[in-house]
Amino acid sequence: MKIILLFGAGKSATVLIQYLLEKAPRMDWNLLVADTDLALINQKIAGNPRGLALCMDVKNTTERENAIAKADLVISLLPPSLHILVARGCLKFNKHLFTASYLDKEVEQLEPEIRNKGLLFLYEMGLDPGIDHMSAMAILDKIKSSGGTIKSFVSHCGGLVAPQSDTNPWHYKISWNPANVVAAGKQGALYKQDKAIIEWSYEKIFDQIRTVEIENAGTLAWYPNRNSIPYISLYRLDEAETFSRTTLRHPAFMKGWKKMIQLGLTQDDPVSMYAAKHPVDIIFQMLTANGQIGQYQHWLKEDPLFKEQVMHLGLQSTSYELKKAEYSPASLIQELLESALKMADTDQDRVIMQHEIHYRLNAKDHYLVSSLVLDGKNAAETAMAKTVGLPLAIAATLFLQNKIDLLGLQRPLSPMLYQQVLPALAKEGVLFTERKKVIN
Repeated sequence: MKIILLFGAGKSATVLIQYLLEKAPRMDWNLLVADTDLALINQKIAGNPRGLALCMDVKNTTERENAIAKADLVISLLPPSLHILVARGCLKFNKHLFTASYLDKEVEQLEPEIRNKGLLFLYEMGLDPGIDHMSAMAILDKIKSSGGTIKSFVSHCGGLVAPQSDTNPWHYKISWNPANVVAAGKQGALYKQDKAIIEWSYEKIFDQIRTVEIENAGTLAWYPNRNSIPYISLYRLDEAETFSRTTLRHPAFMKGWKKMIQLGLTQDDPVSMYAAKHPVDIIFQMLTANGQIGQYQHWLKEDPLFKEQVMHLGLQSTSYELKKAEYSPASLIQELLESALKMADTDQDRVIMQHEIHYRLNAKDHYLVSSLVLDGKNAAETAMAKTVGLPLAIAATLFLQNKIDLLGLQRPLSPMLYQQVLPALAKEGVLFTERKKVIN
């Protein structure tokens, strides 16, 4: 019997756990789920005898290493900063590691040791990054094998609220880590446009509304996602004149979030103690201290949408009781987001991904749009949990069946992965539609 160890039982783990437990009897494995919240683990396992709960703090070296030592395969859905702890443990005990998170420099430094030990560390195996890589490479490889040359590649992705559950002025509800919502864009952005490398600051990312038409989903706003440049070589698209990866939001969200940034309410510093218990008082103190109180009051008076967004978040609340005495602006906003934009039990989220590819083939210009629009079932079985968790679950299943012959530090870019994982995702309802046209 094999043991799969999963670190993290949060929002993205639901469908992953369900998939692995459903296959457990036939595949003869147990799923060991480790988290600090025992009740949450038990809720996700739902009494399945193949599911084992392990209440632990991953920062506890002894507990972490004891868990890793028992496993045949480790999957991490922990916050990105904690992956390195798991990675080092997997190296120590010669265990394979899969995660949906971005590959970072600390882990890259371990690559020679990972390969020398004959291990597979599969990173970026979620939605974005993950499904975006596989679906893009499947299209790009097909175009190139036909003799085509890529001129432009743009990939949009967003976790949103489904229209039938859109009930607030932000047109957004929390279906994944709220800390990432607050931190979005802080790293700035780099991408390629018409052969030039374009760099945007944090402030410029949300400076204006840039829109795109999404197949079967209407008009949405986009902003460039982090640093697209390393993916040019990974996708083997050095010839492309334009290459960018973006994040999608509702235009109203972009308008409101721009003001939140300008007011300094997404900053991690300063962290201060507050005697007040209600948001209205702390917001007043924060904005007075950073010199933005006048601007805030002006917008409340002159911008009806922003006022509605502020009221919905509870920034002006005299009834909501804050949970802590110490806040940075960002931690305060995160707490209010978690409360005000929480999904109701029956709410549905929506995941959207769209690749737009301009290529040259047979002396003609072609344009291809490949789109995924997926709604979740409810607040537990979200589209986000499905699209983040299923690629990991499917890859784990294939790997333990000896159907993935890869070693070292990998992203899901090879045909060996996408040719197996994408059809399996399609069977689960995660599938793309394509539209093509010849431009001239």
